[in-house]
Order: sequence, then C-alpha cells, then structure tokens
Amino acid sequence: MTEMASGVTREATPEMRGVVLKFGGSSVADTAHLGRVADQVVARRRAGHAVCVVVSAMGKTTDGLLAQAQQVCASPRRRELDMLLSTGERASAALLTMAIIDRGVDAISFTGSQAGIITNATHAGARILEVRPYRVQDELEAGRVVVLAGFQGVSYQKEITTLGRGGSDTTAVALAAALDADCEIYSDVDGVWSSDPRAVVSARRLVTLSHEEMQELAEAGAKVLNAQAVEFAKMRGIAIYARKTGDPGEGTVVRKDAPAAVGGIRGVAHRAQFHRLVVDDVAALPAVLTMLRAHHLAVGPMQAWAGTAEVLIPPEDAHGLQALALPAGVRLVDDVGAVSLVGQGILADPTLVGDAMGALAEAQIAIRGLSTSSFRITFFVDAGPLAATAAGVLHARFLDGLPEEPATSTELLSEPTAAPHPSRALG
Repeated sequence: MTEMASGVTREATPEMRGVVLKFGGSSVADTAHLGRVADQVVARRRAGHAVCVVVSAMGKTTDGLLAQAQQVCASPRRRELDMLLSTGERASAALLTMAIIDRGVDAISFTGSQAGIITNATHAGARILEVRPYRVQDELEAGRVVVLAGFQGVSYQKEITTLGRGGSDTTAVALAAALDADCEIYSDVDGVWSSDPRAVVSARRLVTLSHEEMQELAEAGAKVLNAQAVEFAKMRGIAIYARKTGDPGEGTVVRKDAPAAVGGIRGVAHRAQFHRLVVDDVAALPAVLTMLRAHHLAVGPMQAWAGTAEVLIPPEDAHGLQALALPAGVRLVDDVGAVSLVGQGILADPTLVGDAMGALAEAQIAIRGLSTSSFRITFFVDAGPLAATAAGVLHARFLDGLPEEPATSTELLSEPTAAPHPSRALG
C-alpha cells in the first residue's frame, strides 16, 4: 500500500484480479446514488481487485439533452448530437471519480477516446472496432481506480462517436475483453428476469442464459442488457454478470453454452411500439434502406409480401425519423407493438406457435403479424399497453408454474476462453 501526501491510497500488486463494473443511469441518478456507488467501488478495490468502472449518464440526463437539442433545432445533425450527448457520461465519470478520491482511494476518469475505444465513423450508433487500453492499463498498474465515461468512443477520423442506447454496456464488455477481466453490469434490478416484472407480476429472475438468448431478449425489448454488448461478449467469449447495485446477490450470468431452458422458453419480452415504414412498392425497399443508413437509423424486423414491404424501427433508435422527407409511396405509421417468446431451439416443437396463438385468442388479443427465428417467435399486436398484456398471457401459458432454476455454481461459471482468464467466479 502506498499513501500519498493527500491521504489517498494506492494499492497495487501483480496478483490483483481485474474487474470491470458498469453502473447504469438509475444507479448514478444523483449525488446520493453516486456516493453509494463510490462506496461499492472502494470496497471492491480494498478487497484486492484492480477496478475499472464504466458509467452511464445520470438519471434522465440523455433525455434532457435530447430535449434541449430539439428546442434549438428540429432536426439536429448526428455529429452534433454525439458531441452533446457524450457530455452526460463524462459528467458522471468525473463526479464519481471525485467521490472515490474523497473516500481515500486514488482514481482517475477517462473519456472513451482517452481510454482507446476506437469505433467506425457512424454517429449515434457506432460500433467498436478495437480497444487500445494502454492508458487504462498504466493507471490500473499504478494502483488507481479507472472510471470511464461509457457510451462513447472515437473514430479513426478523430470524431467523437456514441454507441446508441445502452452503449455503456458495450463499453464495459469491450473493455473487459481487452483487459482480460470479469465484467459485471449493475442496474436497479437484480439480474435478468423471465419478463418485465413491472408488466408481468409472476416474472422471476433467471439464474443463467446463453448469449444468444440474451441478445434476442434485448432486441425484443428487454432493457437490462444492451444487445450489441451481448453480441460483443459472445464473439469474445466473455461472461456477463448482471446484478443489482448495492446487492451482493448472485443476479444472472450470461454465458456460453448455458443449460437449456425448462420447456424450451427462456423468457417473454415485449415492445409497446415500433415505428413502421410502409413501402407500397417492394422494388423501392433498397432505396429506403439506403436512406435509413444515411441517417444512421437502426432497422428492426422487415417483411415483404404481395409487392409491398414494411420496415420496423425501434423507437429508442429513431432520432430524426419523424423529420425525414419520405419518398413517394413510403409512409410512417406508429400503430404496432410486439411480444416475443425467446429460447434456444424454440421451433423444435412447431405446435408451440399454435399454442401461443390460442392463448392470445382466448385473451381476445388480435395478432397482426408473426415472425420466427431459431431463438424467437414474435407476435405483432396493436401499439400501446396491449403488448404488455400479451406478455402476461404468454408468460402465464408457458412459464408460470415451472420449477425454479438451480442456483449458480462455480463449476457452471468456469467456461474456457481463448486466453486464460484470471477468474470466472462470482465475487
């Protein structure tokens, strides 16, 4: 242990296990919350971990910044939005660093670019290409806690970029992969649940699930983990531990080769609304997709039938969509929501689709459309609260009354990776 003149301590030993802790906006919502997170970080540091922290913007900061942008400009450029929105995470990182130092542990904050998060040139939805964590490694080896502003990086053209909604999760996973460290994602819920507990009272915490299942749940509307982060974790063989801030419980582990779900269905996710682009002539679809790409708009499910096409766009990735000048024969309609069943090999029993349709019909919920994949069955319904109601119906039909999952064990969590990993134990 080294004590500095200011009373701040640095403790560095070669044997320290690295851990990346990510805290979401609700966990750092105000200075009181920041203080509690600082206590948790300091405790982990003093327990002998080399700690890197990734933070989101405080509370509803991002929404507030977007509202300010729209007050001064009806359709702000994506580059300027990135410049604006990236400040929210920077503020969280600086304030948390101050709080950690005030508790006697040395710390330093970095922006995404300072930490070596290199992305492509896309604004408001960039993808991480590589991580060059040299400064982070230097500071960890010096015994400091490193606090990183999530959600952001820098392109090869030295442009500030953001990673899209939930992008701080991606920052944390990418950094954990680069540092060969554990990755723990903290939020206001204790892990991943079989459905949104605010909408489905019988939902229960999942002990473990696969990367693929978690990615499908996230894309279908589950908000605990970001889909791109899970995709990154899958590619790099990283296990993600989702826990509740301040709660020492197990939470949920997202990992490779998780045991199959009882009954084949891991969970039910829903979206209250999609933006729907209706294309009268399917031949115009390529031009529509090119337009959406040029404006950095994320594309969801697509379908074409009888000469027409539809493109669904998640509302959280739809900045500027309403202001687009749509070409002739293309119209924007906000009238559809969705509910999805997710599980590995979910179509192994094809009668499951009919069972789900029967349950929705009994609840007098009209199905407007259907799409399937090897991990997901999605039913489209009218926009609004009906999607949440449908989630409750399907959860009751397929998941209520099933036996509880077994508790996580250290044997379950010890998965091989391409390179030796310091630890995979919960801790």
